[in-house]
This record gives sequence, structure tokens and C-alpha cells, in this order.
Amino acid sequence: MAVVLSNFNSEAGLKKLDEYLLTRSYISGYLASKDDMAVYTALSSAPKPSYVNVTRWYDHISALLRSSGVTAVGEGVKVESSACSVASTSEVADQKAPAADDDDDVDLFGEETEEEKKAAEERAAAVKASTKKKESGKSSVLLDVKPWDDETDMKKLEETVRGVKMEGLLWGASKLVSVGYGIKKLQIMMTIVDDLVSVDNLIEDHFDVEPANEYIQSCDIVAFNKI
Repeated sequence: MAVVLSNFNSEAGLKKLDEYLLTRSYISGYLASKDDMAVYTALSSAPKPSYVNVTRWYDHISALLRSSGVTAVGEGVKVESSACSVASTSEVADQKAPAADDDDDVDLFGEETEEEKKAAEERAAAVKASTKKKESGKSSVLLDVKPWDDETDMKKLEETVRGVKMEGLLWGASKLVSVGYGIKKLQIMMTIVDDLVSVDNLIEDHFDVEPANEYIQSCDIVAFNKI
């Protein structure tokens, strides 16, 4: 029984190969094999990033070749100029065996099973989440944190500010700046992931409530710059 892939050095062929690899990690089986090597070497160049599944497979095989190599035998692949035929091991071993009938060919792009559909949906969701994460912007924010009076413990005030921890928030450098009458304010930098942290909510939910407001009289945004 033979499995046939159309020419993957053409746009149409790459599209078919991309659909084929949507629910598969390798060309055949569950380990990288010589089948993968045959297709890998037959590609004239690295695939375009728009072919997400082919690119994932191509990068994975490239990494394996750089590290430990590929040793599994696979099912046997014959690469031609216009097609890639994947034959069973017995067909490769027995060169005198008669050619298989066309009825034995397997349609790789037929109707998907429920398991394949579920795997495809999970992979698409993971790609979408990864893309969204990459596109999420960051900002650098400078805050002015003012105490109640000159008797406020500024060390405790800064500890209170830095004690606020959440995903997408990173505190940076800080310094005390004199504002007169013996009173100093805290200026502190922070880097935030825009989709995860709202500066206004941070101030309202963490600085304007107890116990933070025992030290903090007010907090203002001095500078807000996109990174």
C-alpha cells in the first residue's frame, strides 16, 4: 500500500503538506525517521512562515539534525520531482513485488476523525494564543508615590509598593525626591504588559486601600511610554 503526497515545492503542494502535518508530528510514525529526512532534503528551501505546520515540522527536524540526528528507519520514502511516495517497509524490501493497485492508495486528505479534529482545534488554539502573546505590547511607566508627611517611613512605603505582584508587572529602579518641608516622595519605574496590567486599576486596588494607604497619600503617573 502506497501513500502519495503531491509536489511540496509548489504552492499547492506545500498547502497539502501543511494540511497533512496539521495533526501529525512526523511524515510517518511517532518518531523522526528517514521518511522525514527524504522530504526535508527534497524541499528546495525553508517553507514560508504562513505554512505554520510545515514550518513547525521543518524547524523541529532541523533542530534534531543539529543535535542528535535522525536514526529511525521509517516506512520508506521515494522522492521524485513531482511527488513524494511513502511505501510500506515490505514494498521497499521486496523490489520484485508487483505494483499495488490504485485502489490501495490512501487518501491522506480525506475526512478527519473526531480525534484528528480535536487535535487540530487544540493546535490552532495554541498557535493563536502564541501569536497573541507575541503581539502584546509593553510599556514603561514612571510613578510618583507621595507620603502623608515627613514622619512617614519611606522604607516601609517602598516595600509596600514593591510588594504588589501580578503577572505582567516588573518593578524597576527607584529614588527619593525632595518636595520641600522635609518631605520626600518615591519615584519608581515599572514595566508592564499592556494586555495584563492596568495602571489605574493597580493604583485603585492596591495603593488606595488598606494597609497601603497608611503610608501612601497619593500616586500619580509621571510618564507612560510604549516600548
